[in-house]
Amino acid sequence: MEPLVSLIVPVYNAKDYINRCVDSILNQEYQNLEILLIDDGSSDGTDALLDEYAAKDKRVRVIHQENAGVSASRNRALDLAQGEFVQFADSDDWLTPDSTSLLIRPTVEKGCDMVIGDFYRVTGKRLSQKGDIDADHIMDRREFASYMIENPADFYYGVLWNKLFRRSIIEEHQIRMDEELSWCEDFLFNLEYIRYAESFYAIQVPVYYYMKRKDSLVSQGVSISNTVKMKSTVFDYYNAFYRDVYEEDYAEVKQKVRMFLISTAWDGFVMPSLAPGTSRLGEEGMKLAGGFLSDTGGILVDRYYFDKLLEYQLGLAAMLKQITADEAILLLLFENIRRFTGRREITELTGLNVQKTTRALNRLKREKLIDFEMDSEEGLIIDVLEKAAEYTDEIDHAVEECKKVCLKGFSREETGEAEEFAARANENVRAKLGQVSRPAEAAATEIKIEKEAKKTAKKSAKKGENK
Repeated sequence: MEPLVSLIVPVYNAKDYINRCVDSILNQEYQNLEILLIDDGSSDGTDALLDEYAAKDKRVRVIHQENAGVSASRNRALDLAQGEFVQFADSDDWLTPDSTSLLIRPTVEKGCDMVIGDFYRVTGKRLSQKGDIDADHIMDRREFASYMIENPADFYYGVLWNKLFRRSIIEEHQIRMDEELSWCEDFLFNLEYIRYAESFYAIQVPVYYYMKRKDSLVSQGVSISNTVKMKSTVFDYYNAFYRDVYEEDYAEVKQKVRMFLISTAWDGFVMPSLAPGTSRLGEEGMKLAGGFLSDTGGILVDRYYFDKLLEYQLGLAAMLKQITADEAILLLLFENIRRFTGRREITELTGLNVQKTTRALNRLKREKLIDFEMDSEEGLIIDVLEKAAEYTDEIDHAVEECKKVCLKGFSREETGEAEEFAARANENVRAKLGQVSRPAEAAATEIKIEKEAKKTAKKSAKKGENK
């Protein structure tokens, strides 16, 4: 007899697309399904739609609960699931008609603990096929991990919905979603499952249609510090996972493990809808021209990886504060350096062109975040105004958090080397500023004293107002 598969779908205010999702499940070629629809406190009429499905098909079970989040919804479904295997779907996506049958076959025929499949990434009316593993044999844990480490933040490995899990492993080790996290909780679930699974199989056929999400970290209003802390938590799990898998050979992959921090920095970016390798939705059966899209932005070469993580955090800070990324970069620069020979020197230090630098300078001045003037002898002099404190304070905090994240897991010797590298880089930057006659340390101290004086004055003014 065919084994029972528990298919779990967390649902919240999904009335506009839940029919497409549930219909794709009910119309699966594989029919021995237990369909768990968790209504997470919907208020748009979704709950009634789900109840209609339960009334029409005995395989459907609807659980209504107060809003608790997607992780809590999945955990509740796992507590109730009865199937031998578990499959997941999100309410705004849908499955291919042969999804479950394709995933279940290697588990039945080959006894695999996890099966992973390709998927379609849908952007508007365009889609591209996404996959990563081309092996056609059963893999052990270490071989599967060796594929995963090459693209550590790839959706292919991180999400739940293109995989089939053996429920006995989930229950034996009480693997659940971390309800405290709002980012990458599904990836942590996968990592924990892979720790205990012994055999893996990849099929190079799409089993799922994934719609590009609009609920990125930025749109959720998550702060910079919380974002970095989430990445730090996930990195701890990721690092521990590879220590366990590789054991005494961990040193061979340590640098690749750290590249996870860079890869995850591309979270939230939207892929172009007309990129090579895409086709129109509905033309999946046709051969896709060119290569397939990559979800990551490439690998940072010959640069200390802190730079890329910080670059991402500055972009996030800019969006949260409603300034541009260019303006955030300039504010960070002006915190440490105030005198320049001219605008072109700023472009050399930031990598921005003259037009972008001029535009950013003028807007920062217009918003009363900075002031500047040209002096025939001293060059361009920047004054960071009091209003900029709310921006620069958060940027300073993000820099410190990034340092903690990037140095996590380093030995004392490696930490020293990294700090020495950063110090040399700063010295090289300041060495380029030929017009700065005072020592770099004195300049930095002067700026720090100036910032503290402004904060003290601001506090004193507030006390005076209260009196």
